Amino acid sequence: MERIEYDRLAAVEERGWWFQGLHQNLIAAWRRAAAPGVTLLDAGCGTGGFLARLRRAVPQARCVGIELDARAASMARAKSGAAVAIASIAALPFAPGSFDAVFSADVLCHRGVEPAPALASIRSCLKPGGVIVLNLPAYRWLFSGHDRAVDNVRRFGGRELRALLREGGYARIRIGYWNSLLFPLMVAQRLLHSGGASDVAFLPAPLEALFRAAVALEAWLGAHGLRFPFGGSILATAVRP
Repeated sequence: MERIEYDRLAAVEERGWWFQGLHQNLIAAWRRAAAPGVTLLDAGCGTGGFLARLRRAVPQARCVGIELDARAASMARAKSGAAVAIASIAALPFAPGSFDAVFSADVLCHRGVEPAPALASIRSCLKPGGVIVLNLPAYRWLFSGHDRAVDNVRRFGGRELRALLREGGYARIRIGYWNSLLFPLMVAQRLLHSGGASDVAFLPAPLEALFRAAVALEAWLGAHGLRFPFGGSILATAVRP
C-alpha cells in the first residue's frame, strides 16, 4: 500500500470501530473452529494492531507476524512486542507444520498477492488440524475508490472463497459475513462517494460509539447462533486435514 495508508492504519487500528469489530470476529471465529493452540501467525500483519490484540487475548500463545513492507513491520514490532519477519505471504519463511493457526486479514485481496499460492503457503505452515482464519472484502460489485486507495484489486464472493479453500486442500470450511447491520450504510457510502480516498479514519465520536455498538450487537447475535446472509466482509475458517 501507499505509505500514507500505512500511517492511517497505524493511527486507527486499535480504537476504530471497524478494526475493533474485525479483531473480535477473527478471535471468535478461531475459537469456534478449534481448541486454542499455542503457536499463532498473523500473515500480513500490517502495522500490528491485530497482532497486539491477539497477544493480549491469548497471553500464553507464541504470536508471530509477517509483513512485506519493512516500515510497517517495524511499526508492528513496536506496537505488539512480537517477532515480525519481512516476508511474502506466498513464501512464508517457516518450517512445515509450524503453527496451530494462521490469521490473514484483508491480504488475499491485495495487488501482487495471488490467492492460490498464498493459501498453499499457509497450508504448508499449518500443523495437521491447524486452522486458517481469513477476513476479506465482500462482493465484486462493491469495488470502489476505497479499494483502489488501499491497493485492493479484488473482492470476494462466498462461493468463490469456498472453492479456493477446497481446491487448496482445506476441509471443514465455514464461511459467513459480518458488518451486516451497517451494510446498507456502507453500500450507500461506497457507491455514492466513489472518490479516491480510503475509509480508514476516525468518525465523529457519536458515530464511532454507535457503529461500535452495532458491531458488538452483531457479534452477540452471532455468538447466539444468528448468521447474516450478507455483509461488508467475509469471514472464513478452514482446517488443514
